[in-house]
Amino acid sequence: MVVLIKIIQVILALSILILIHEFGHFCFAKLFKIRVEKFYLFFDAGFALFRFKPKKSETEYGIGWLPLGGYCKIAGMIDESMDTEAMKSEPKPWEFRSKPAWQRLLVMAGGVLFNFIFAILVYIGLMAGWGESYISNENNSIYVNELAYDMGFRTGDRILMIDDEKPERFEMLQADIVRNTADKVTILRDGDTLDIYIDHSKIGDMLNSTGMFSLAVPFVIDTVMETSVNHDAGLAKGDRIISIDGEKFEYVQDSRKILAAHAGSAVTAEVIRGADTLAMPLQVDTSGLLGIYTQLPGIETREYTLWSAVPAGIRHTFTTIGSYVQDLKLVFNPSTEAYKSVGSFITIGQIFPSKWNWYGFLNILALLSIMLGVMNLLPIPALDGGHIVFTLYEMITGKKPSDKFLAGAQVIGMILLFAIMILAFGNDIGRLVR
Repeated sequence: MVVLIKIIQVILALSILILIHEFGHFCFAKLFKIRVEKFYLFFDAGFALFRFKPKKSETEYGIGWLPLGGYCKIAGMIDESMDTEAMKSEPKPWEFRSKPAWQRLLVMAGGVLFNFIFAILVYIGLMAGWGESYISNENNSIYVNELAYDMGFRTGDRILMIDDEKPERFEMLQADIVRNTADKVTILRDGDTLDIYIDHSKIGDMLNSTGMFSLAVPFVIDTVMETSVNHDAGLAKGDRIISIDGEKFEYVQDSRKILAAHAGSAVTAEVIRGADTLAMPLQVDTSGLLGIYTQLPGIETREYTLWSAVPAGIRHTFTTIGSYVQDLKLVFNPSTEAYKSVGSFITIGQIFPSKWNWYGFLNILALLSIMLGVMNLLPIPALDGGHIVFTLYEMITGKKPSDKFLAGAQVIGMILLFAIMILAFGNDIGRLVR
């Protein structure tokens, strides 16, 4: 059932984003009276699952069978359909190639523009409806994995500065170090301030390491579940458990192995309550749990009105665009080995929640819309960015690339895109095997 829910979310999200992107091209083409011959979700490649053409309409609408994108076939333009025969005739006034360069530029940029506008609208809705919650980095400590330990970090450290920037969000610490290719991280350890210098050869490892810095969570009780084996054990909100059967620990993460070793057994817990230290008999269930919710430190929530959500949504969109551009720079730098983190639909599916959650779905949808927009701006022939570059060249030099050149560039671009797809699927399959 979990796999099915994730598949549904992936298909729905990609379908929405593809339609929005292609609708951007469609709207600008119609605005400049350019004929749109086809508007398709997914590629038909000779066979369509569904198609129709309204009376008196010049456009055929449909759903293809190959779920690798979609397209808006604009008359008089060399695109992924590679329909070069139509380009051999004299240009018609309603064709793309007959229009001035600035209009063609807007048609090509329309898809990306609509993706970014859609992301802004979604973020505005999320902030107005749910607010903005995040884990503050202020006064919170890290719980390190093996890679972070090897780099010099220790569980319990507090990250104060990344180069000269004070990080605000705990969950972005790893991403901020990687994206900014930070030189040093200033930490607080046992009351002393230390600098840890980052070995840039580790950037690739950091990109492929999940949870370098988890939140170090003290075992402070928030609530005891009604169904818990310890519901009537006398635990109170604010109690802090510091040992089980004499085995000391500081954080929830440290307690897991200890509790697992006592699964299904009665234990004695050392509990701090105010100024007192108590010895309390508890029961560990067969799953190695106490049935307790712990307090999560440092949660910050910002509430927005509809009007204040507008600038916040715009700001968050452009911040996310900038972050993703930094990610792409790393991917195209072979020394970072960031290309190993490139993923396909399998990776996309893994980031969706296992249960339907509108907030989670919409948040990921907005992020994917930004990713789709930025990816399409890459100056690769066959992507919008390639067409935009050729059009800008024409506007600057006054020389329009020949149809033969554009057709050849389109073929090269398609080969590059297939190579990227093979890399993405290969990375995903490799991760699944490992």
